[in-house]
Amino acid sequence: MQLLDGKLLSENIKLELAAEVDTLRQQGGKIPHLAAVLVGEDPASQVYVSSKIKSCEQVGFKSSLVRRPAETSEAELLQIVHDLNNDPDVDGFIVQLPLPKHINEERITLAIDHRKDVDGFHPINFGRMAQGMPAFLPATPFGIMEMLRRYNIETSGKHCVVLGRSNIVGTPMSLLLSRKGYPGDCTVTLTHSRTKDLPAEVRRADIIVAAIGIPQFVKGDWVREGAVVIDVGINRIPDASKKSGSRLVGDVDFDAVAPRCSYITPVPGGVGLMTVTALLMNTLKACRKEIYP
Repeated sequence: MQLLDGKLLSENIKLELAAEVDTLRQQGGKIPHLAAVLVGEDPASQVYVSSKIKSCEQVGFKSSLVRRPAETSEAELLQIVHDLNNDPDVDGFIVQLPLPKHINEERITLAIDHRKDVDGFHPINFGRMAQGMPAFLPATPFGIMEMLRRYNIETSGKHCVVLGRSNIVGTPMSLLLSRKGYPGDCTVTLTHSRTKDLPAEVRRADIIVAAIGIPQFVKGDWVREGAVVIDVGINRIPDASKKSGSRLVGDVDFDAVAPRCSYITPVPGGVGLMTVTALLMNTLKACRKEIYP
């Protein structure tokens, strides 16, 4: 069993990005600028956004944070999005989800200029991805694809089972892995809460992508010997032995599953770090006008 080390991989990619930014700076080129919008006080969102800002600093990107209280109106947030769309110095930006309940997330996503949509959530980017055209890929699937590529994990002809059908991870992951080329050419089964005999489906998998949002959901006897397991889940569970009284676990029962795998991502230290790194990669593409010249 080998760990797919998201921490090591993300640090290596950040070094590559930093070198590219240095080259841009020496050539008098534009420095990539990523902006983030944070509405409200959601603790997880605050952690994610601060991680993104810190990562920008590490690679030499410009970054800016627009913070607004939870009572901010939808109209005010749409104005912020409009201003960022029209700011020539901002290459890409994200509006951190979830938003307060009185704000329509779909309306906000649709308002973002698809050319600055480095989260890859806009229907134009999603549609282009589905058709195999250049697009900003959703950051978590993009990070997973990069992880598979850099660890040289064989995907062609493999059977991949994806657990969870969200537009953020499960659905785009199933599309990307089924596409022609590497990493891809998989036969993909997309499973969800209505799937009958889920353990039997998972046992058929050469590659498992677990993104179902339930702590330690995938059990040891669900996984065939030698499978590759990508655990997207980040769940906090009680743990009296920890000073904080809790710890982070994935959607996979790591201790039971790991001995059966050829490769597995840890939680924390796996996919989550690659998500932030993929966001930086998308921002560099936006700055260079690689997707939309």
